[in-house]
Amino acid sequence: MKIIKSFFLLVFILPITSIGQTKASITIQNNLTVDQTETVVSVKWQDILSSYPQIDTANFIVINPSTKKQIPFQLEYKGYAVVQNLLLQVNVKAKSTLNLSIQKGKPEIFAAKTYARYVPERKDDFAWENDKIAFRAYGKALEKTEGDAYGFDVWVKRTNKLVLNDRYKRDDYHIDHGDGLDYYHVGFTLGAGNMAPFIKDTIRYSGNYHQWKVLDNGPLRSTFQLKYDEWNAGGIKMSAVKTISLDAGSQLNRIENIYTFNDNKPIPVVVGIIKREKAGVISLNEQQGIMGYWEPTFEKDGTTAVGSIVTTPVTSMWSSKEQILTQTTVKNNEPIVYYTGAAWDKAGKITTAKQWFDYLNTLHQKVNNPLIVTVKKN
Repeated sequence: MKIIKSFFLLVFILPITSIGQTKASITIQNNLTVDQTETVVSVKWQDILSSYPQIDTANFIVINPSTKKQIPFQLEYKGYAVVQNLLLQVNVKAKSTLNLSIQKGKPEIFAAKTYARYVPERKDDFAWENDKIAFRAYGKALEKTEGDAYGFDVWVKRTNKLVLNDRYKRDDYHIDHGDGLDYYHVGFTLGAGNMAPFIKDTIRYSGNYHQWKVLDNGPLRSTFQLKYDEWNAGGIKMSAVKTISLDAGSQLNRIENIYTFNDNKPIPVVVGIIKREKAGVISLNEQQGIMGYWEPTFEKDGTTAVGSIVTTPVTSMWSSKEQILTQTTVKNNEPIVYYTGAAWDKAGKITTAKQWFDYLNTLHQKVNNPLIVTVKKN
């Protein structure tokens, strides 16, 4: 009898002890009155280590205990040698809380939803995409050529697959082969939401980017830096570093710009969106810093929507002959953060101007009321 009792004691004690050593919980709270769907949330890795010091980065999973399903995740490095954050893609209903568990296990292989790369075979393009939309910036090799352009380009998509490599390989991205195309025109404007100094009431464009660096590359967030050499911005010598992040499920990029210049005073900058010759629908909200544009329809190519959200106080917004502009200010060597991006009606998710402007307004709420994350030992 003593042997039997000891056996049962081991059966009941060992699993409980094992679970206690290999598990932590994450609570994600949504205080908004709107659902947070396909949202990438960042969890500080140090918080996870504090609750789960034995975690093996190659052998853990994140589980939704209610559904018993794994949650897609990414270890974010932000260019450092060690992990900075754990990224999770989650759906959290309005005014509700999502509870997740971290434990030992083999993670499922989830499809990559973001991607970014330097494209030397196409005159130094830098291109990036997620499962919704794609973009590119122009590099040194394109400067002072016939096809040069200053702003951000948009590649529209109607597939959740990553398409950049296939399109460049085909070298035929101006025709829709079933997944979208590039019919966006940038020219000598800020395109789809680039930023530039605005000195003496004039946009002072930089040259194209000359250096690049990828900090993280999917599956849920791709982040990279573009560096711009010094240029003369209306009598002020400036240089810039732009750190761009695109999350899975999002139509907009997060952009953090750092301008370096020899002046202690703030200088004006503008975020711009190119206008088309035919009439589109424009929405300007200076108080919230939201600028939206529903372009005119381009026959068989459909309608592109473009929008930006500035997080710093807005001086003014206006529509010129060529561009829609939002003005704010920056300080020397201090980061300025804003959001910019696009959507396409043929993707079937956002098909009217109202839906696009509603999307921008909702994203503004989410930016200002982020999900609240708590990590605890179990």
